[in-house]
Amino acid sequence: MLSFIVTLGRFVHAIWKGFRDPEFRTLFILVLVTLLTGTLFYAKAEGWNLLDAFYFSFMTLTTVGYGDLVPTTPGSKIFTILYIVVGLGILLGFINTVAQHAIFGEKKEAKQENISTQ
Repeated sequence: MLSFIVTLGRFVHAIWKGFRDPEFRTLFILVLVTLLTGTLFYAKAEGWNLLDAFYFSFMTLTTVGYGDLVPTTPGSKIFTILYIVVGLGILLGFINTVAQHAIFGEKKEAKQENISTQ
């Protein structure tokens, strides 16, 4: 349990520090916009409530896909294909940036402090 708390703390810290990076902020906003777009589309096209639509959007982008909710119309199926291709790329870019900040962020900050003091 302790290792989970430490890992969660490092993850939150990496996200917090990441907001200093313009690339991170852009990817974060793109992830939010992608999830919002999927949520609103599925709520409208499939008639799902917002929670179910968000749940499906999130499960789709994280490639979990339990299968408890599925698109039923041809338009929704085509949207889902495009949503996965575009959204997965955005989400993977965001996860990569978070990982870089978690792993290398502290080292970069230390190097920048050493350079600025010299």
